[in-house]
Amino acid sequence: MRISANVQATLLATICIGITASLLYATHSLTPGATPIERNEKVALVVEQGMTPTKKAEALGIKLGKVEPKYLNHCVKTGKLLFTSGFGSKTKGRLGKDMKIEDGYKAARECGVEILQAVFDRHGTLDNLRVVKVLGCVNSTPDFYDQPKVMNGCSDLFHEIYGAKTDGWHARSALGFASLPNGCAVEIEAIFEIKD
Repeated sequence: MRISANVQATLLATICIGITASLLYATHSLTPGATPIERNEKVALVVEQGMTPTKKAEALGIKLGKVEPKYLNHCVKTGKLLFTSGFGSKTKGRLGKDMKIEDGYKAARECGVEILQAVFDRHGTLDNLRVVKVLGCVNSTPDFYDQPKVMNGCSDLFHEIYGAKTDGWHARSALGFASLPNGCAVEIEAIFEIKD
């Protein structure tokens, strides 16, 4: 039985994504003692440079599709810019009190995933975009000063998807707040540029 070239290409792409996802899982699973940054460096080696941002996100296990509309717009397009609303982490807590930097890092990554999902919903793809600016709000005590390390959870994700020295190399603010809505640990918003 002969298989058409289109079917062969689709099968090959599916197999590649599956292998990449498996390697990503193995990378995270086999290095439980590694710091988030060390794990991300290994993940970056696994995600192929030739993959599009959308394919990279899918390989990392990020589900892309329609986002349920709510009271406010998740992502607004004006000209060549996409502005997202602030996305609060599902993880709750306060850095410097009941959370460690690693916990905050994971919470910031959660926000980054939701931002990418909102951008995909509005733009239809994660491709052909550049991350311009990220604003991070960290629920933290007055004597906690490592908000930037917490925010690296989101920035590292964008670096994995768009490149640390190319379209993912963004400007950023990382601020400490006395409280955040619903007790979330981190809230983040971002601005993306649609490239020509």
